[in-house]
Amino acid sequence: MFQGFGCKVLYQTPRRLSAGDEAALGVTYATVPELLAQADVVSLHCPLNDKTRGMIDAAALATMKPTAVLINVARGGVVVEADLAEALKAGVIHGAATDVFAEEPVPADNPLLHLPNCIVTPHIAAASIDTFEPTMRHMFGNFELVARGERVPDRDLVLA
Repeated sequence: MFQGFGCKVLYQTPRRLSAGDEAALGVTYATVPELLAQADVVSLHCPLNDKTRGMIDAAALATMKPTAVLINVARGGVVVEADLAEALKAGVIHGAATDVFAEEPVPADNPLLHLPNCIVTPHIAAASIDTFEPTMRHMFGNFELVARGERVPDRDLVLA
């Protein structure tokens, strides 16, 4: 989508695309430090694991442009929230948006909830036209089970 605005699109992934796929998609591979230093918008879409936990911390944020925006739709633990809050307050980066938090439900005293340059959403970034209706039907079906005193199947339980 960003290419439609004339943007150069950088990407980072553990398995680099082939040169042909990069050319077909119009994307350029970059290391994480290169991407953080060059990008105007950094959007995170990675799993939470030992390599990504705390990946975006004060040191990483300090390498970003002061005009940059960080978007986290990956997992809450990928970003050190206290570091992000301080970076936003200090103007280290321009803004942020996050759909995920290290602790959910989010405590009312989480500083990201109260910053004018941080947009937060309630863990709904995966909702799309294709998935919204089936997801809502499934969710409300589980509500009905609970309302009738029935057990929600284990496959539907979210364990943190």
